[in-house]
Amino acid sequence: MSLAELFASEFLMRVVIRALIVGVLVSLCSSVLGVSLVLKRYSMIGDGLSHVGFFGLALASCAGAASAYSMEISIPIVILAAVLILRLSRNEGRMNGDAACAVVSTGAVAVGTLMYNFTGGRSGDICNSLFGSASVITISDKDMVLSIVLSAVVLGWFLLCRKTIFSVTFDETFAGAAGVNTNVFGVVLAVLTGVTIVVGMKMMGSIMISALIIFPALTSMRLTKRFGTTLVLSAAISVVCFLAGFFAACVFSLQTGAAVVAAELVCFAIVCTVTEVISKVRIRRRGNQ
Repeated sequence: MSLAELFASEFLMRVVIRALIVGVLVSLCSSVLGVSLVLKRYSMIGDGLSHVGFFGLALASCAGAASAYSMEISIPIVILAAVLILRLSRNEGRMNGDAACAVVSTGAVAVGTLMYNFTGGRSGDICNSLFGSASVITISDKDMVLSIVLSAVVLGWFLLCRKTIFSVTFDETFAGAAGVNTNVFGVVLAVLTGVTIVVGMKMMGSIMISALIIFPALTSMRLTKRFGTTLVLSAAISVVCFLAGFFAACVFSLQTGAAVVAAELVCFAIVCTVTEVISKVRIRRRGNQ
C-alpha cells in the first residue's frame, strides 16, 4: 500500500490516526522514562517487564479476552511483576537485579508460550504478541482512550516530579538524605515503565517495546551530557523514529515493532559513527597544535 492510497481512504486514515496517537504517546513516555532507567542502570527492568507483558497477553488470550480486555488484564500483572523484581533485586545476598529480571522474564515467556497451546491460531498469536501486529486495525477506540489516560499519568508524574527524578537518578544517597523515599521512587518508576510497556506492546510487540526505552536514551546521551537536553532529544528521536518505522510498516506490510526498532537502530548507528568521527578529528587537531 502506498502513502497516497493510505491518505486517500477515510477509513484507513481514521485507523492510522488512532494508531499514531497511541504510538507517539508511547514513544514520549518510554523515551523520558528510559533516560532515568538507563542512567540508573535499570534498563533490564524494562526488558524484563516487556516479557511479563507477553504472559499477560497469553493469559488474556486463554480467557478469550485477547482483543477486548488485554490491557486491563496485563496492567495489574506487569505492576505486580515490577514490585516483585525490585523486591528480589534488593534481597542482598540472595539474588541481584539482573538475576531477578532473568528469573521473572524468562519464566513469564515460557509459561505464556505454553498457555498459547490452549488457544486457536497459536503461531500467529505468538508472533503478534512478541513482535507486534502488522495491522494497525488492532488498536481499538477503547485502547486509544486508555492509552491516552495512562500516558497522561506517566508524563504528568514526570513533569511534576522532574527535580526529584533528577536528584534520585544522579545521587540516590543524597536524595535519600534530603528526605526522598528512594524505595518508593524506584517502585513508582518500575510501575510506570510497566504501564508504558503494556500500552505499547499490542502495536510494538512485547519483545520490541523495550527498545523504545533504551535506544532513544542511548542515542541522545551520545549527543549531550545535560539531563534536560537529553530528555528533549530522547523524546524527539523516539517520535521521529516511530513515525519513520510506522509508515514503513504500513507501506511494506511489515511488523510495526520491528520497523520502528530498525529505524532507531539506524539512528543510533549514524549518531555513534558521526560522534566518533568528530571526536577523532578533535583529538588530531589538539595533537597538531
